[in-house]
Amino acid sequence: MEEQIIGVLKEHQAGLSATELCRKHGIRDATFYKWRSKYGGMEVSEAKRLKQLEDENAKLKKLLSELT
Repeated sequence: MEEQIIGVLKEHQAGLSATELCRKHGIRDATFYKWRSKYGGMEVSEAKRLKQLEDENAKLKKLLSELT
């Protein structure tokens, strides 16, 4: 999934407009801008690491809530 998001964002950097990209990939404008704010400027490996950290953080929050 991260690979696809980064690919879409790289297309935007290459010159395609957000409207064209949304139509081409079947996504909403809001989704594109959310992806851009979260993943803009990242490479695939960085996006994967971000996802791992988010997953780990969610697990830790769950453990903490179970302990309290």
